[in-house]
Amino acid sequence: MNQEQAQELLERLVNRVERVIVGKRKEIELILVSMLCGGHVLLEDVPGVGKTMLVRTLANCVGGSFGGFNSRPI
Repeated sequence: MNQEQAQELLERLVNRVERVIVGKRKEIELILVSMLCGGHVLLEDVPGVGKTMLVRTLANCVGGSFGGFNSRPI
């Protein structure tokens, strides 16, 4: 896969996730970068803004699974 093909694939993936999660393009792109690098992501925001839905949707789009998350109050 060359660079153009990879870029097109990532753009299609972002667009597919954006069908479910609106207004979080930057977050989607950063999560994908982290996934490509084998890194970790900490999603912090107030309750009810779609963090869990974002992760579930992204996992579904890449053929992965969503097994849960850790949460602890600050």
